[in-house]
Amino acid sequence: MTTSSLLEKWIEEERVIRARMDAGAGPGVATREQIEGKTGLQVMQGLLAGELPYASIAKTLNFVLVDVSEGQAIFQGKPGLDHMNPLGTVHGGWFATLLDSALGCAVHTMMPPGRGYTTADLSVKLVKALTPKVQRVRAIGQVVHCGRQLATAEARLVGPDGTLYAHASTACLVFEMSSKTSA
Repeated sequence: MTTSSLLEKWIEEERVIRARMDAGAGPGVATREQIEGKTGLQVMQGLLAGELPYASIAKTLNFVLVDVSEGQAIFQGKPGLDHMNPLGTVHGGWFATLLDSALGCAVHTMMPPGRGYTTADLSVKLVKALTPKVQRVRAIGQVVHCGRQLATAEARLVGPDGTLYAHASTACLVFEMSSKTSA
C-alpha cells in the first residue's frame, strides 16, 4: 500500500470513528455505574463504540482512539497550527499527551474489573520535528509488563510512511479501586 493510500485509509477510519463517538456518549467522564464490573478492555471497547464518553482532551488536541485490543491502544492525531511552538514545529506537549494516552490506555486494557492504575513515570523522546505538513500520526502503545502492583508500556509515534517522530515509555502503579464514592 502506498503512503498516500494508507493516509487516505487512516483519514477515513478516523472520520467513521469520530462520527460514532460523537453520536454516542461524546466527550466527558464515565460514571462509576457505567464501568462497574467491566474489565479495562471492555471499558476501552465501549469508549471506541461510542457507548462510553471519551476524554475531552482528545477533542481539544485533535486526536482520537482508533483501535484497542488486549495490551494495545492506538491513537491517531492531526497536528495543527494550534499545537505549534514559537519555533514553527509541533509542541512537545502534544507529542507527550498523544503518547501518554496510548500508553495509559494500553495498560487500561489489562485491568480486571475493580482494578485501576495511574501513571507514575513518563519518558518521551522526540526524534524528529513534526509540522502540520504531516497530516496524521499514530501513537501505538503496547504493554511490556502488567503485574499486581506495577505495569510498564512502550509507545511509538509514527507517520503513515513509517517515519518515527517519537517514542515513549511509562511505569504505572496498579491498585484496587475503591467501591465507595467520596464526598
